[in-house]
Amino acid sequence: MSSNRQDAWSQDEDVLLAEVVLRYIREGGTQLQAFEEVGRKLSRTSAACGFRWNSFVRKQYKSGIELAKKQRKQSKKHSHVSKTYTEPKGTKEESATERVTPEVFSMDGMIKYLQKAEEAVRNEEIVRTENSQFKEQISQLQEKLQEAETVLQEYEAKFNLLEEDHKSLLSIFEKARKMALLQGNEDKVKFQMDKNGNLQRLNK
Repeated sequence: MSSNRQDAWSQDEDVLLAEVVLRYIREGGTQLQAFEEVGRKLSRTSAACGFRWNSFVRKQYKSGIELAKKQRKQSKKHSHVSKTYTEPKGTKEESATERVTPEVFSMDGMIKYLQKAEEAVRNEEIVRTENSQFKEQISQLQEKLQEAETVLQEYEAKFNLLEEDHKSLLSIFEKARKMALLQGNEDKVKFQMDKNGNLQRLNK
């Protein structure tokens, strides 16, 4: 029986521990089973692997754990998940998620994942900035619209006054024409306007 190691953990061992635990989470296994597998590979006890995971490694892979849980839910929906918890061999029928899964939780895969998350945050900030600018532009346009409506109301009031004056003038002309016709001779009839704006006929 080989003795169990008690030396310090290396970075490669931490990565192996993370990859195995995340794989078990993704495939519906338990963390205890993952610790036992890692213990066999590294000649450490499952308890030592569990302590290392909970005290240090798990904190470094929070986003990876969430992603593994989401993939587990998606796998349950498709109901074709392997229950042996062994790495699947590549086949033409594999989904894109299953083909890239081992790479996602490698060091390079995690770096790419974090870079994508950072890019998504930057894009969200850009969208927020653009929305703020649009809101400011809308506010300015609303102010201009209100000013234009005020000017329009002033012009409508002036137009109504001019229209009333025009109607009054037409009425005066109509009265003058009728009075001239009553006299029978328009050349001999003269009119003057009194102080109330009414026409009066003047006889020669």
